[in-house]
Amino acid sequence: MTRARPLSAVLAALALVLSTSPASASPEGPRLERLDRGLVAARTEGGVFLSWRLLRHEATGHTATGLAGPAFAVYRDGRRIATVTDSTNYLDPEGGSQYRVAPVVRGREGAASKPVSPWAGGSYDLPLRKPADGVTPAGEAYTYSANDVSVGDVDGDGSYEYVVKWDPSNSKDVSQVGYTGPTYVDTYRFDGTLLHRVDLGVNIRSGAHYTQFLVYDFDGDGRSEMMMKTAPGSKVTTYDRHGDPVSERYVTMPREDVRAGYSHRDDYRLSAAGYYDHVVEMFRGWHAHPEVVAGRWPATLEQAFGVEPRYAYPLSEVDARALADHFIDVYAPSRSARNNLRAFAGFVVDGPEYLTVFDGKSGRELETVRYEPGRHDDGLMWGDYALGRIEPGNRVDRFLAGVAYLDGKRPSAVFARGYYTRTTLAAYRWNGRKLVKDWFVDSGWVPMSNPFNFPVHGKDGTSPTHGGLATQGAHSLSAADVDGDGKQEIVYGASTLDHDGSVLYHSKAVMPPGSANPGAVERLGHGDALHVTDIDPARPGLEIYMVHEGATFAPYGYALRDAATGEVVYGGYTGRDTGRGMVGDVLPAEPGLETWASLPGGSNAAGLWSADGRPLSTAIPGTNASIRWAADLTTQIVDGAQEVTPTIKDWRRGTLLTAEGTRTNNGTKGNPALVADVLGDWREELVVRTADSSALRIYVSTEVTGHKLYTLMHDPQYRVDVARQQTAYNQPAYTGFYLASDVDWSKVPD
Repeated sequence: MTRARPLSAVLAALALVLSTSPASASPEGPRLERLDRGLVAARTEGGVFLSWRLLRHEATGHTATGLAGPAFAVYRDGRRIATVTDSTNYLDPEGGSQYRVAPVVRGREGAASKPVSPWAGGSYDLPLRKPADGVTPAGEAYTYSANDVSVGDVDGDGSYEYVVKWDPSNSKDVSQVGYTGPTYVDTYRFDGTLLHRVDLGVNIRSGAHYTQFLVYDFDGDGRSEMMMKTAPGSKVTTYDRHGDPVSERYVTMPREDVRAGYSHRDDYRLSAAGYYDHVVEMFRGWHAHPEVVAGRWPATLEQAFGVEPRYAYPLSEVDARALADHFIDVYAPSRSARNNLRAFAGFVVDGPEYLTVFDGKSGRELETVRYEPGRHDDGLMWGDYALGRIEPGNRVDRFLAGVAYLDGKRPSAVFARGYYTRTTLAAYRWNGRKLVKDWFVDSGWVPMSNPFNFPVHGKDGTSPTHGGLATQGAHSLSAADVDGDGKQEIVYGASTLDHDGSVLYHSKAVMPPGSANPGAVERLGHGDALHVTDIDPARPGLEIYMVHEGATFAPYGYALRDAATGEVVYGGYTGRDTGRGMVGDVLPAEPGLETWASLPGGSNAAGLWSADGRPLSTAIPGTNASIRWAADLTTQIVDGAQEVTPTIKDWRRGTLLTAEGTRTNNGTKGNPALVADVLGDWREELVVRTADSSALRIYVSTEVTGHKLYTLMHDPQYRVDVARQQTAYNQPAYTGFYLASDVDWSKVPD
């Protein structure tokens, strides 16, 4: 029996739909942003294309082609020219100079949007202010390019500001030696007004793995904050409306650090000579290292290096230098010809590490705490010296970050360190006054019998509860409600943590014939690409598609897993580092999303697969980035890396857009600055830098669509995915429900 709604409830709902201030999620659900209409107008060959947002609270049900909700009155130059009912876009063949839209419910018109003027074409340039060039201590010149971008409503007006990370031309992977310039993080209004710039300083190295910045309204006041790792020397410069600097403030160092003599003038970057001295000091203290004292590591360095004993311990300065020479010039090169530790320079392996919360609008520091956990050492305990390739400062400085609704209502920030060996995650809430830690989890150290020669990957850490996290992480993380309890879990590569930080599962499988250990049960292990959404609508819940790096030591090179249990649905053993993979609806005749992966050297042997595990093709689309660009809800691919002009390609129709005069980021990864639904209807915008980084160019799809859906930014999983898109190896954002050309609209949450 269906009970009629009281008139008061109907009127309240009507008032909500017609209001200019959209509601956040209900008290039972996640707290989401209050966004404005997001109206955009763009001139095309056929006229002026208009696109605007349907807000989630406005959806009242479903139709055959989309969601039900208000109609929209379209105004050109003050005159109503159309009423749109089945979508949130419109093509005006006549064209005008100013447009507005307003919701219409039962004939009653609500508040109109802010007026907009048409772009000259399908893109808009947001002006940027490039940081000054610099020179490293080694005399190497560097310049800056705009890199990853995130968005947040920092002033509470319902529209997004753009947060831009600037990378120097000498930014490095953590495995690469050399100095880098500092990283800068700018916040801009849509008109290009620079609000503030965070200079992270010389004590945070630049590169994809070092700085993960989160932009989100963490305390629910309607304005986004910004969180990131900082260090002595990190500072914020604010600007007035003319672009002139008005203040410059360093982050606040803890009193105990000031008393200990730390200063914002400190420079912890190691020169090659400084690294040599660092090794000498490490060797001089060998006898007192806790692992040596406990008998878990060799009592002498000679034992560790496999040479005859010759020195007395504690080592003298002279003897420690002799062993340092042997280690750097003989032992390390014997392990790998790539080990050239005499050239090791530019790394930061010492000094305080902080986590800072900034006000998104003013840039004001709100709180600074210690980054948890600290590095402990230069990577010795993390396994950075244990494999053939000796890489101090590598595994210890692998950082990830994300946002998650861990309690189902309020967003938490998750900051992580490590995924090859020791693996740690800390979750925090910002309550408007201070950071409150939800939980901290730690796999513990991976035990080694010899830190200079040990197969450290694929082993459990010492934690009895979280030891299995070691070697399972990816170069990104995802937050998704995988168990259907209304709270988001953390998908940490091949492991998943429940909302309270407890282990939900570690994915493992039987090693196949031809692998390094046939018949053994091994973890799926680390990988470069991670995708979480409803890939197969015929199966209950969400799925995870991931590619894996373990080669012959991993049971799969690529695999689709059940997100709730971690069990493999289908996959393939490749015996090789399978570094790229993607999901999307590229063949609309096939139900579900297709999955694909590529192998090194350009081979496509991993192929294209259906959602239920049927091989479809040995050819595959690209794997740099995906985008929801087309009118029919299919998936397109962003192609182009390094100095190649980016394009948007449809696997059936060919090239849909060539973004002339722009570039993608992050080397061969070819990532756009951002792909997200930041304007207009439910489709995603392509945000890329101009070739000279003088502007962000924002492209909007101008294909007229007949589908009606609320902005993707009002889906909790998609919104937190956008917040973490800039993390390490950028991954696309996905909804928490099935979204493709064959979507069942009755199953889209409203």
